[in-house]
Amino acid sequence: MLSRTPATPAPASERIAITLKALIDLARPAAGLTLHHKQLRAQQSGAYVSRFKGRGMEFDEARLYQPGDDIRSIDWRVTARTGKPHTKIFREERERPVFISVDNRSAMHFATRGSFKSVLAAKLAGLLAWSAQHHSDRIGGQLFSDYDCNELKPQNGKHAVLRFLNTLVNPTTRKSIHPSTLEHVLARLTQHARPGSLVYIISDFRGLNDKAETHLAKLSQHCDVVLIFVYDSLESRLPTKGRYRFTNDDRDVLIDSSDVQRVANYQRRFTERQQRVEQMAKKRGLAFLQCSTTDDPIQCLK
Repeated sequence: MLSRTPATPAPASERIAITLKALIDLARPAAGLTLHHKQLRAQQSGAYVSRFKGRGMEFDEARLYQPGDDIRSIDWRVTARTGKPHTKIFREERERPVFISVDNRSAMHFATRGSFKSVLAAKLAGLLAWSAQHHSDRIGGQLFSDYDCNELKPQNGKHAVLRFLNTLVNPTTRKSIHPSTLEHVLARLTQHARPGSLVYIISDFRGLNDKAETHLAKLSQHCDVVLIFVYDSLESRLPTKGRYRFTNDDRDVLIDSSDVQRVANYQRRFTERQQRVEQMAKKRGLAFLQCSTTDDPIQCLK
């Protein structure tokens, strides 16, 4: 169900399905975004500090000299102070892979106000891809539907962004005999997102369970992970009075909001899912953002 409101000037068609032009037009506003990262640095060969230690530009630490260390890296000040030879260790400045996972399952093709969750997710992904390109990072991603899951290997340049955007607009139609559960999708993500990547997961996180959390925990050990929780206002709170009919072209659902217990159970399920994602992010040290279908995706990322 999608209702037109005065606060949403975009035509209904643009709020139901994303277009390549809409995603390309995000390139300019994305230039003002700063990607989430704990150790953002001034741009040189790349905008981020790698977790790999070597002879780079950024000093990391001094440690005791070990046989085989380059004598040119000896930290003479620490050596003089401690009386024991110490070696300087650096972090390399390098471009960083940005991996964007986007939920395109059937439940994402829904809204009562604003844009479909799927459209919002695509716009968020587009902004992140363009921002990564502005920071000279490699862009790759994952798009998953109910019976399909595809990954794009991170690559450099505008071509990589356009390849990713085209995948969002024209997803493949291959279908597996097994549903793409969130557990299955995150398991694949741990295999495709290389260590040191900045990983964004844009989803309503339906189907989050203990096994899915285990895969996220494994991913967070080697990558910086940002969870973006997408939702519609009706999912968080039903209207207080009335009978409402919902359809997805296959079946209809009639909800009577005067049924207090049913409404309470409905809202409890959403709140539990929302809090589970947020608490898991806090526990694992992941960044957590929320974005409603009526929100401006640019403001959400800022």
